[in-house]
Amino acid sequence: MPSDPRALIPDVDAPLPEGDRKTASVQAMFDVIAPRYDLVNRVMTFRMDVGWRRRTVDALGLVPDSLVLDLACGTGDLARDLIARGHVPVGADLSFGMLAAAPEPFPRMQADGSALPLPDGAVDGATCGFALRNFTVLADTVTELARVVRPRGRIALLEVAEPPSKIMRFGHGIYFGHVVPRLGGLLSDGAAYRYLPRSVAYLPPPDELLELIADCGFTDVRRSLLSGGIAQLLTATRGSAR
Repeated sequence: MPSDPRALIPDVDAPLPEGDRKTASVQAMFDVIAPRYDLVNRVMTFRMDVGWRRRTVDALGLVPDSLVLDLACGTGDLARDLIARGHVPVGADLSFGMLAAAPEPFPRMQADGSALPLPDGAVDGATCGFALRNFTVLADTVTELARVVRPRGRIALLEVAEPPSKIMRFGHGIYFGHVVPRLGGLLSDGAAYRYLPRSVAYLPPPDELLELIADCGFTDVRRSLLSGGIAQLLTATRGSAR
């Protein structure tokens, strides 16, 4: 890896990276933006992300003391909400910079989402916040979730979305594509926040995303739109052991 991880963040005019280049780019980008990641999230979502995360934890529907994997846990936002609901979180993130920037300690490990160092059926549920588009092969990561979540366990995956309303979609496109990169540049790293809006292109269309989750071993797969459709919450139940 280059001495300056910023060198791995794709330029705005460059094609989006694939394969190992994407893995390296994502890891480098989050290492760079980790120190001010939470601040930028609060500012660019007008603190709506706080409510989205709480709804994500509630959507798990698990009993207290459940062991929950927080995939791509970052600095621990969702982990703190899990603790507040009486659950026991264990975080996993590719970026050591994000793990190190956690303001409060919680069990966490550096790991790739497609190769988690956990036994089969080890956790009662799993959450993931705004990271589906960052995994190198999304199907591999969801398959790995199906392996580590016990039968009848639950997952709740929070991600950005495109509003169904034409007016909302137009306004959101301007804000997410132009305002967010400028805010990110002022508060953190410009190159990283120019890349993040472009990374939405990695997300499959909604129907394909729901089908992918079902094909990986989950049932009762549902999608809910949040705040007019600028975010989406995907929930599902782990099917019986195969």
